[in-house]
Amino acid sequence: MGSIVDSPEFDAIIVGSGFGGLYVLHELRKKNFKCLVIDEAADIGGVWYWNTYPGARVDTKVPLYEFSNENIWHDWVWTEKYPGVEEIRRYFQHVESKLHLKRDILFNTRVTAAEFEETASQWTVSLNDGVKRSARHFILATGFAAKPLIPDFKNLDAFEGPCFHTSKWPKTGLDCTGKRVGVVGNGSSGLQVIQEIGPVVDHLTVFQRSPTYALPMRQRPLTVEEQDKSVYGSMFELRKHTFAGIDAEFNSQPWQSATPAEREAFFEQIWKEGGLSFWLATYREVIMNKELNREAYNFWRSKTLPRIKDPKKAAILAPEQPPYYFGTKRATLEQRYYETYNQDNVNLVNAKENPITEVRANGVITQDGQLHELDALVLATGFDSVTGGILNIQIRGRNGELLQDKWKNGTWTHLGLMTSAFPNMFFLYGPQGPTSFCNGPTCAEVQGDWVAQTLAYMRAKGHKEIEPTPSAEQTWRALVNQIGNATLLPETRSEYMGTNVPGKPKEMLNYLGGLNDYIKRITQTLTSGYPGFDLK
Repeated sequence: MGSIVDSPEFDAIIVGSGFGGLYVLHELRKKNFKCLVIDEAADIGGVWYWNTYPGARVDTKVPLYEFSNENIWHDWVWTEKYPGVEEIRRYFQHVESKLHLKRDILFNTRVTAAEFEETASQWTVSLNDGVKRSARHFILATGFAAKPLIPDFKNLDAFEGPCFHTSKWPKTGLDCTGKRVGVVGNGSSGLQVIQEIGPVVDHLTVFQRSPTYALPMRQRPLTVEEQDKSVYGSMFELRKHTFAGIDAEFNSQPWQSATPAEREAFFEQIWKEGGLSFWLATYREVIMNKELNREAYNFWRSKTLPRIKDPKKAAILAPEQPPYYFGTKRATLEQRYYETYNQDNVNLVNAKENPITEVRANGVITQDGQLHELDALVLATGFDSVTGGILNIQIRGRNGELLQDKWKNGTWTHLGLMTSAFPNMFFLYGPQGPTSFCNGPTCAEVQGDWVAQTLAYMRAKGHKEIEPTPSAEQTWRALVNQIGNATLLPETRSEYMGTNVPGKPKEMLNYLGGLNDYIKRITQTLTSGYPGFDLK
């Protein structure tokens, strides 16, 4: 008897086996839908399968960063507040031991194309092995960081040592001990690599394009006693009612009603809390008001400067004039990042003023003509975020329209869940959803529930197709950009706006109305018979 993954036809084909893909698979299976998950990886975990670089760890504390299913959490215990990749991968295997999901997952296989067949109202999905499979529904759980952004350095292929993006760190590992390593970029993954390998390398050169406003992680071990399971139910419910799907919320007090001393005391309080608090539990107006934003930056700088001994490095890492508004790039959490630069064997290059101009077999040359000799080159250069993983697949909807063509000049979705002219195709953790500003497991459950309920509704009502109306997605796009334009994000070049990718349209890629508001909007759709959608 063959495995279900060998079957040619399914109710739903899901791309990706991270939090989103696994959750929607489990929910659809419970409703007796025949599903297949396809993943290029060799195991479950999504981004946590690929992220094996030194120091890789989550930036949302546990138990917030896990499924709310009691069957999973009741006998799972974490060892530290912000788990590293190895512990997270063990967690995914624990999930598998409870839900037995792998029997419906096809690993080591990449989806290359998908086309909607209008006569049959189903999707034909093409795989890299030449096999095609079909399904009524096509669900993209590719995540926001599925497509690495590789810089177009001259002669990059000429480098003779190990050279790779952080998301493609060799599975066999790379021993950096005693080596000369160059790291390009200092966002989340770059920061973690830098602070991890700094103590063991012979020499480390960091090429920083813009400083990261790193916040204290406040990492520590967790005891069994601290993980009080009696509060888990209420905590998981709470995370659906906050802006970012965590257990903290913005300060609702108008910032101008507080004195400068009171604001300073409040900043001190959330700084001590650590983690994402200084970003997502601060005054809401920090992301909107330039004066308050500068106050937040000045406070951050006052905490950071004393940790950096070299004034020249300090001027690059924490400049007097902020090069971009605080909070308009992804927050990073550090443990010993700034102390790394106090080591004699760590060099910092301001790559904005002195960029890499060429790669040689034994290193890189910067604009000042200097050759930086390297044994390994690490590209921590970010991602074609949110839309990149989806557009990596050649997707054709009605009349053979390519999704790449539809989104060429901007992204169009309704509720960040579907796009018109592509019936029965759904996104999880995708464009114009809460995505980059939402805890991953929380968002996976919120959107996964909507998808599962929608498929069950269609089956019960005898519908073969669902898709948003063009007017509904125009309204949603306008709302997403209206809310985004009320913030300072459009003034910063970042993955939030798509402006970190040459040629990508500048637009708000995430819904910034908050998860609580988002849930109300998508729930209303379910309870009101799907206004803004065509069902047939």
